[in-house]
Amino acid sequence: MTTPQEVQRPTSPFHGNVRPILNEVLHALDKLLGTNESTTIDLASLPFGPGELEHLEALLGKGELSAELDALGTSSIRETAYPGVWWLEHRNAFDEVVGRYLEITRTPEILSSQDADIVAGRAHLEDQFE
Repeated sequence: MTTPQEVQRPTSPFHGNVRPILNEVLHALDKLLGTNESTTIDLASLPFGPGELEHLEALLGKGELSAELDALGTSSIRETAYPGVWWLEHRNAFDEVVGRYLEITRTPEILSSQDADIVAGRAHLEDQFE
């Protein structure tokens, strides 16, 4: 007779928070395709068990595009193996993670030029001609 400690339960690759997050990603992709609305999932706010975050990252894989920003720390933005699903990670000047997100969108917002920056860039370009 086996005791509960001896029984090995199969471990699902979708244990803990992984399955609900993947379901949320699927719904967010449907919303993106249907209404062109983006969705952001704040991974840092979720209570991951040991190894879950790494498992989620491995399941989503790596896509073709990535970018790195350097502003008050580094931010890495990379497409997962699933187009429209982006993994974003923000670090402070001490290289500590201060934000981790999945962004379901065509292009991550952080990569879009802001109007104020465009205006300043335009003025700088114009100054080059004077």
